[in-house]
Amino acid sequence: MPSKCSRANAVYDDLPYDISIEVAVEAPGLDVEALHHLAVRVMAGEKVEEGTGLAIIIIDDDEIREMNHQFLGIDEPTDVLSFPDEADDFVQAVAGEKLLGDIAISYPTAERQAIAVGHSLDAEIAHLLTHGILHLCGYDHVNSAEEEATMRAREEHYLGDLGLVHKHEH
Repeated sequence: MPSKCSRANAVYDDLPYDISIEVAVEAPGLDVEALHHLAVRVMAGEKVEEGTGLAIIIIDDDEIREMNHQFLGIDEPTDVLSFPDEADDFVQAVAGEKLLGDIAISYPTAERQAIAVGHSLDAEIAHLLTHGILHLCGYDHVNSAEEEATMRAREEHYLGDLGLVHKHEH
């Protein structure tokens, strides 16, 4: 199924998922192809049904703050938000097509976090994307230390050892 991404669609024609990535901010050097392939690897590893769609949007702090306020009642920017496929979200599945959900990533927040923890912006965005997909697959980290450890183990399965780089705070 072809990707909805406007960049180099032919590269993604053989992927088992319909992944749309919209970059709505200046993001020099952002490797959209690598994000597509990471999303496929995580979705396949989590046994998401082939043909399922995933919408990813890379936005700024103002936009993610608005979403965070609208959907979670928190009036501040965050790094990533995940929305399971529901009737009132920002990307609608076409009738008869399965959509895992939507992921919004704040590029400026990712930049700040990458600098703060001393790793690349690519590594930070890969972590946020993986984290978002795992949320859509039912993982969480806020209810118990055991759930947090399980989610961290899945993140490290896809990304390697995260060490003490990231503590889940949201």
